[in-house]
Amino acid sequence: MSNYNANLSADDVIHFVVPADCAGLRLDQALAKLLPEYSRSRLQEWVVLHQVSLDGKPAISKQKVWGGEKLEVLPQVQQSEQPYLAEDIPLDIVYEDDDLLVINKPVGLVVHPGSGNWQGTLLNALLHHAPQLEFVPRAGIVHRLDKDTSGLLVVAKTLISQTNLVRQLQERSVKREYLALVHGELQHGGYVDQPIGRHPTNRVKMAVIETGKDAVTHYKVERAYPSCTLLRCTLETGRTHQIRVHMTYLQHPLVGDSVYLKGPQKCVLQLREILTKFPRQALHATRLALEHPITGEMMEWHVPLPEDMQQLLKQIQGALNESESD
Repeated sequence: MSNYNANLSADDVIHFVVPADCAGLRLDQALAKLLPEYSRSRLQEWVVLHQVSLDGKPAISKQKVWGGEKLEVLPQVQQSEQPYLAEDIPLDIVYEDDDLLVINKPVGLVVHPGSGNWQGTLLNALLHHAPQLEFVPRAGIVHRLDKDTSGLLVVAKTLISQTNLVRQLQERSVKREYLALVHGELQHGGYVDQPIGRHPTNRVKMAVIETGKDAVTHYKVERAYPSCTLLRCTLETGRTHQIRVHMTYLQHPLVGDSVYLKGPQKCVLQLREILTKFPRQALHATRLALEHPITGEMMEWHVPLPEDMQQLLKQIQGALNESESD
């Protein structure tokens, strides 16, 4: 680990002397060893953009170092990577410090700008809340939730934190739990280990396909009802639409899922209208646990179900109670 201040601003330059134990290494190898807080691709990009100098001259990745050279690195993302506008959009902040931010994302908020949603996104809100995120790729976003999925989402406030959190996600050490209301009655938990990729004919959807990326979802029964079940799902991987696709694969699609529901589901009469009228997939990211990217402390956050899912469960229970009393 290098001995410099980890709280550098975008305008600061890292100065140090190449140590003797890097002698004979290529510059890019030495940088990766000296600055493990940053990804290799990010360090390489800074070399290409002449943000790394060796003895006062622009550095070249392939040149070798022998120890004693003066190395300077400007850890700054080019502003052209962030062409998005800052917008004053309210955020439900669960936790914040100098290094990370944990958000309870509401239903309907798109995480990242894209086709049809270039403004009014979480990224736009983050740039307003913390303007320094202009210098962090994707404004610090390291994972996403679907527009109509609510719950916990972590954002990195520095490049160092972003690199660390991405590595934790890749190593599958970040713990994410979701509550999902699915059609059908499940008596016990289990897991799905099936690869997920883009649907071969419908590009809006994902699907279980042999050529997809590995995906593992664990689930257990939280509460069982006639015709539907509340599940607690834990992700090992973070594929697009993973829970929605895996539950559909089990033939227990999420209540309200307009993309993956295929036709009417078998349902007791008293719940049919309640379940079919729920306007979005009944999915909420309720728990998030990770290692703080700077201190190494294990941290954990919980948020309860949003109001619409709480009301849905109350309506289900109320309808069942009423039918029992008849």
